[in-house]
Amino acid sequence: MRTTLLILALAWASGAAAAPAIPRAADGHPDLTGDWTNASVTRLTRSTSEKRLVVTPAEAKAMADVRNRIFDADNAPTDPNKGAPSQGDPGGYNTFWLDAGRSMGLVRGEYRTSWIVDPADGQLPLSDKGKALVKEAGAFSVRADTPDNPESLEPWDRCLISSRGSGGPGMLNNIYNSNYAIVQTPHAVAIQVEMIHDVRTIPVFATKAEAQAGHGPAALQPWLGDSTGWWEGDVLVVETVNVNREQGRAGPIFLTPQGRVTERFERTSPTQITYSFEVEDPTYYTRPWRAEMSLNAKPDRLFEYACHEGNYAMGNILRGVRVKEKAARSGQ
Repeated sequence: MRTTLLILALAWASGAAAAPAIPRAADGHPDLTGDWTNASVTRLTRSTSEKRLVVTPAEAKAMADVRNRIFDADNAPTDPNKGAPSQGDPGGYNTFWLDAGRSMGLVRGEYRTSWIVDPADGQLPLSDKGKALVKEAGAFSVRADTPDNPESLEPWDRCLISSRGSGGPGMLNNIYNSNYAIVQTPHAVAIQVEMIHDVRTIPVFATKAEAQAGHGPAALQPWLGDSTGWWEGDVLVVETVNVNREQGRAGPIFLTPQGRVTERFERTSPTQITYSFEVEDPTYYTRPWRAEMSLNAKPDRLFEYACHEGNYAMGNILRGVRVKEKAARSGQ
């Protein structure tokens, strides 16, 4: 019996020794500093035809391959003799310009079909007001193709915040530039988002109570919200309130300024942060909901995204629409 216990103890010690230690900052907390990516085929919500959250590695590869074949076909060389596209929107990109990732999300050793883990169906639990807002946001996006003024354009078209929720809260993967640089100090964490130019600067307090008291006035509704953080053991918790109304209207995570997003950053290995967030907003959702993904270490640095508020493209967009309207009035 004593020999068996000794063998088990040695086996446990050997396994524990083999597990790589996570990097820690000088103050003892896990060090989140580094360059990270959440690029993946997996998205926030799940296909309504897929009931499972977790699939096997073989199934995950097959799902990703379907999407990758479509992207690879779209990346074929352009025929120079084909001529100009027919009237209408020819689209902004072929997949040469995209970098969305080529595999399903691997979270806690499982391949996931959605980032949403609760509700179990992988869908946003939208209230009636939430469903109406989603419909309204879609119509707004269509109208943005023929803007009356700068405010008719989506916030990301005006280079104010990242598109498709990259900047957070919570931080979602995009069609490209799904990358982040995190810098951590004892009293603050800064997250630079490669998509457009967002930087979240999050003060870190000693306790949850101090962090919640550290939020600014409710009258201030900054882009990406008002975030404060605190440590719960080895997990950095970030609470965000007072998200800008225009950001909350545009989605893809729909929020009122009274909504609350609680993010958790847990460094689970030298090369991975398990990132989760919970959204609470009784105006747009029937219940709180939760999502979980991985931030994976990337070997290279972020690039500058040269998109700035008031850029020339926005002026050209507005001028182009006015020229088209003038031509329509003259019957051309």
